[in-house]
Amino acid sequence: MKRAGGGSSSRLLENRVPVRLISWNVNGIRACTRKGMLKWLAISDAEILGLQETRAELDECPEPLRAPHGLAHCAWSAARSRRGYSGVALYSVDAPERVECSLGIEDYDREGRFVLAEFPTFLVANVYFPKGSGIDRDNSRVFYKLGFTERVFRAMDEWRRATGKGAVVMGDFNIAPTPIDLARPRGNEGTSGFLPEERAAFARIIESGWVDTFRNSNPDEIRYTWWSQRLGVRDRNIGWRIDHVLVSEDLLPRVRAAHIWDYVRGSDHCPVGIDLEP
Repeated sequence: MKRAGGGSSSRLLENRVPVRLISWNVNGIRACTRKGMLKWLAISDAEILGLQETRAELDECPEPLRAPHGLAHCAWSAARSRRGYSGVALYSVDAPERVECSLGIEDYDREGRFVLAEFPTFLVANVYFPKGSGIDRDNSRVFYKLGFTERVFRAMDEWRRATGKGAVVMGDFNIAPTPIDLARPRGNEGTSGFLPEERAAFARIIESGWVDTFRNSNPDEIRYTWWSQRLGVRDRNIGWRIDHVLVSEDLLPRVRAAHIWDYVRGSDHCPVGIDLEP
């Protein structure tokens, strides 16, 4: 990838160095910016950046968020169902060949949860998967969540077949796949994010040819990406690993590292990412 103003060819092809992809649920892009997001991005080496739960229209954001630290190209999808809700953004140094923000189903598209970018050698989808809990924390949205998840990966398989390219799906999945992915599994067996049907859906994704990059590199390591905002919870590391970067199996040989930057504050989630060889 090449930073803005550096010419037309890709830095991936010129320098043969890994590209860093970062995903972060910012829990409100403007709030996260006030808490130091741009300072961390300045040292993050991000070449492709996916943000979830932006909760804003692009024209509502201050100028530094239009192209932060050389990430000159931005694909933005805001919720049409209501303002200040959901939303995703995908920034990149190089311009994508194509951008798609629709899954082809209005009930999913209106919540602004999906953006896909096609680059010369791979596809990247930045996704904010729904929570299963409703307004009353009654798990009433689990059916919607499972349908949305199935549609995302069916669409990704279609785009992979059409382009012949490997793919990355990154974002807030709102699923802790296994008991080691949350601090208190026994007490959360009835909580959305760790329901049997949600974990089964994640397992089917893996069985169908996708790889959880962090768990693949760190089979037994206990790390979390989200913490309740209740006082002291994050300091005591009572968390969940619900933010993931998945790659199609054909892309796995190009993954050089998988990251969880759990020391980074600014949101109730921390950034996660991978380094991908050209």
